[in-house]
Amino acid sequence: MDAYDGGSDARHGPDGPAESGVPAESGGPAKLGRPAESGGPAEPAPPTEPPAGIAVLSLPYRIGVALALAVVAVGVCVHVGMMFLHVAPPNTVTREHGRAVDDWIYPEFEQNWKLFAPNPLQQNISIQVRAEVRDGEGGVLTTGWYDLSAEDGRAIDGNLLPSHTQQNELRRAWDFFLATHDSENRPVGLRGSLSESYLRRIVVLRLDRDDAVRAATGGVGAIERVQVRSRTSNVPPPEWSREKVSTTPAYRELPWWPVPEDEAGGGVR
Repeated sequence: MDAYDGGSDARHGPDGPAESGVPAESGGPAKLGRPAESGGPAEPAPPTEPPAGIAVLSLPYRIGVALALAVVAVGVCVHVGMMFLHVAPPNTVTREHGRAVDDWIYPEFEQNWKLFAPNPLQQNISIQVRAEVRDGEGGVLTTGWYDLSAEDGRAIDGNLLPSHTQQNELRRAWDFFLATHDSENRPVGLRGSLSESYLRRIVVLRLDRDDAVRAATGGVGAIERVQVRSRTSNVPPPEWSREKVSTTPAYRELPWWPVPEDEAGGGVR
């Protein structure tokens, strides 16, 4: 039989269809089948966000900001550490560097309580004053006792924002006096006379505010001398406590202090 005779089983030439099960020759038409899925149009890349914060600054400014933040952080850490050492119980650090801690704290950041061992007040101390007032006819009258601490207490009670003066001025002046005087009211050290002048000026200003001269003389006059005393009474224990304390007040009277002429009209402001 001729090799070129056509038949159902004869193999076709290069232009004919490939025999079943035989792969098509290279360069021939692609094999029919399911077309490959196309990826579609490419999606655009998301827009980049502009830099924010210190990233928008140039390098020198970034370095400056970083240094400023570092200084602030160090300052905050030092301040917190000093405050902790100030209120903490005595320890090795405070014994060695107590002077440096006090120089950092006083007077702006003073704390009058101790960490882990608070010492609440167990006494009520009130400061009272009276004055000798010269009337317009040359006579001298003595006023009654003015309870200055009670006046401060009434000003603070119910006040959401009491002033520093109402809370601490009189109390600190009295503490200053006690720290610079002995039990006989004699000054100890160079600051004794300073504490007397400070306390005297405060009470003269308070008497002027309370119109003590007008109340004593009914008109014009001037303060000649003032006398200060403290009234101390123990805080009574709670009902469930078995502790027994005396509630009888104790008084400490200071000598009469002459008031200079420039203070007599209401103190030096």
